[in-house]
Amino acid sequence: MTVPLYSYEQEFQGHIPERYALKLEREGIAKLVRHKKGSLNRAVLHRRPGDPNPIRLRDYMGQAYSYRHELGDGHRPWALRPLGHRTRHDQSHEYNLAPESTRPIFLRVLLDCLVKVTG
Repeated sequence: MTVPLYSYEQEFQGHIPERYALKLEREGIAKLVRHKKGSLNRAVLHRRPGDPNPIRLRDYMGQAYSYRHELGDGHRPWALRPLGHRTRHDQSHEYNLAPESTRPIFLRVLLDCLVKVTG
């Protein structure tokens, strides 16, 4: 009897003998998922030190450039994150979102996002 083996990221690795899956569980290398009747459904490897972090959807989506900004009066408007690096003492980041070096790229992307309204 074989059991499907999955990585800690839930990627299918192949089938292993049931006795090997039980050995992985005894040694703390894997978690076994069982059916209600007790038979093995699958083995999932634990993440070990040195393994990379699991891939998240956010890794594909990239950096969010807008976020909910908490105001003192309880309102939560959307705010934009500044592009590039800013210093701790840079208080103008809310008004100068794109530094000189990235401003042409920022404006091109912004203009490409505009929709022409016909009416």
